[in-house]
Amino acid sequence: MRMYDIIRKKRDNHELSKSEIEFFVDKYSKGEIPDYQASALLMSIYLNKMNKEETVYLTEAMMKSGDVIDLSDIDGIKVDKHSTGGVGDKTTIALAPLVAACGGPVAKMSGRGLGHTGGTLDKLESIPGFSIEMEADKFIKSVNEHKIAVCGQTASIAVADKKMYALRDVTATVDNISLIAASIMCKKLASGADAILLDVKTGDGAFMKTLDDSFELAKAMVDIGCGMNRETIGMITDMDEPLGFAVGNALEVIEAIETLKGNGPKDFVLLCETLGAYMLVLAKVCDNFEDGVQKIREAINSGAALDKLRVFIENQGGDKNIVDDYSLLPKAKNIVAIKAPKRGYISKIEAEEVGMAAMILGAGRETKEDTLDMAAGIVLEKKVGEYVNEGDVLAYIHYDREDKFEASKERFIEAYSIVEEKVEPKKLIYGVVTKDEMKKF
Repeated sequence: MRMYDIIRKKRDNHELSKSEIEFFVDKYSKGEIPDYQASALLMSIYLNKMNKEETVYLTEAMMKSGDVIDLSDIDGIKVDKHSTGGVGDKTTIALAPLVAACGGPVAKMSGRGLGHTGGTLDKLESIPGFSIEMEADKFIKSVNEHKIAVCGQTASIAVADKKMYALRDVTATVDNISLIAASIMCKKLASGADAILLDVKTGDGAFMKTLDDSFELAKAMVDIGCGMNRETIGMITDMDEPLGFAVGNALEVIEAIETLKGNGPKDFVLLCETLGAYMLVLAKVCDNFEDGVQKIREAINSGAALDKLRVFIENQGGDKNIVDDYSLLPKAKNIVAIKAPKRGYISKIEAEEVGMAAMILGAGRETKEDTLDMAAGIVLEKKVGEYVNEGDVLAYIHYDREDKFEASKERFIEAYSIVEEKVEPKKLIYGVVTKDEMKKF
């Protein structure tokens, strides 16, 4: 088998076989295929696309290029949740204890974030003492005993994906549904879950900007998961404005805790209820979505989810007292109110711009080498659809870096659009994708 022939075949818009895709992924991950040939194939895929079978073959080959985690020693059906990311997305911090409190085993391996704020692991590490490093034995024991553990992905998972993504990044071949779906799903599948719930964000602050693209990505990932015998469901959810009010690592931890105390923002609570219910259905803890929602609500109202959060934090070396004393979390030296420049209805909050404003303060990374400021961030006071008078507080900016404040403030103010006519907020959940149907709400 020759790489030249594989490139020519895809260039001429023919379907690649499983063995051809496996040959490419194996040889490239081992350094036996040069970047120029890999680039040529990736561009051919970008231009001519892959069908469902090719995408499954690519994902499976990438998954097998590194370690595949065996979680069979964990009791029950393990459900993983993956979000395609956004601004203020602290979902796992609230959702994992919620699902675990309802009896669904949550064995989650997460990554770190480049961009607006840190990833789930960074946010958890803003809790004093919390460790995301866990040996396999402790990880399995934690889930069996407490129904919950969250740790970092090992560097040896999906080795081909890391190498291939770096090449796609510099050859203008990132924005292809099959390549995006394979990149996400190979890591999820290698992490050992029995079932997968996908939260595919859509809108200004999301990777996929349009509803059509978001549904297409969700369908591609669901097809991959189901094609590899993992029950998979995709949700399409809004990221046209930030999720909840808090944007920033420690600030998002506080908002997640407040949600488990019954004081969460409406949009974030709805998201947790919806995703949690589907996770319980996938885990076979509940027979249907409605029962799942009821169980999630009971876990909040009874305090069971909050208790589970304390156990989760303590089990991973963190100070569980932060649940009741937020002063134990990193705190910014400066907190400044940003006020509305005029009166009217908020018609739009550009999520990406709010995220960039937070990143300027140190809440996120531009490069892998950047050090996060865990206390930095923004807490919104007003969201789309609300009326404001001139001088009303739109948000509070939390920061230590004096030299970054003005740039962050300017970026944040530009994110808000205020108009005279009343505006209705967008819906949060746009639809669900399963193996058998695509349902738009």
